[in-house]
Amino acid sequence: MTRPALPPPDPARLATLDREGLAQALHARVEAAYALCREVHLHLPRPRVWLDLRGQSAGQAHFGRGGLRFNPVLYAENREAFLAEVVPHEMAHWLVHHLADGRRARPHGREWQTVMRRLFGLPPSTTHRFDTGRASPAPHRYACGCREHAFTPRRHALARQGRRYRCRHCAETLVYRGDSALENEA
Repeated sequence: MTRPALPPPDPARLATLDREGLAQALHARVEAAYALCREVHLHLPRPRVWLDLRGQSAGQAHFGRGGLRFNPVLYAENREAFLAEVVPHEMAHWLVHHLADGRRARPHGREWQTVMRRLFGLPPSTTHRFDTGRASPAPHRYACGCREHAFTPRRHALARQGRRYRCRHCAETLVYRGDSALENEA
């Protein structure tokens, strides 16, 4: 395996950063990845950067908004791995999208994998290993015959409006059991 093209983040320095410092470190890492991508595509537009992504996703190349979105909770909890893996992952999406025929490329297809391996020197991993418990709370409990399921507020609202959900394992309809957040306060 090749070595990562971007220098590894300094974990000791990252541990001392506050929210503003983390945002600056993220922008600096995006800028370093952008400079590397410009070696391949001279006219690559510079992506804007937002720390506004919620839920289980660590990052997102958002072509409609013209930039990259990152999850601030997952970043704060996984600083070193986030900068080393997520930023190049999203920057690879940005680059592939702006190449000729890039709009027709599959999101994690051959072109994206090639950028990850050859340009960034990283394995083309499509998912992260971060604990999403705090980033994507699912306080609404539903149950079936075989287990309990945690619903996000959005899915819970859809269920309350009449949408039915079934367990993928036992095929029973899920039944609302309450909010885990309310039980923890009692």
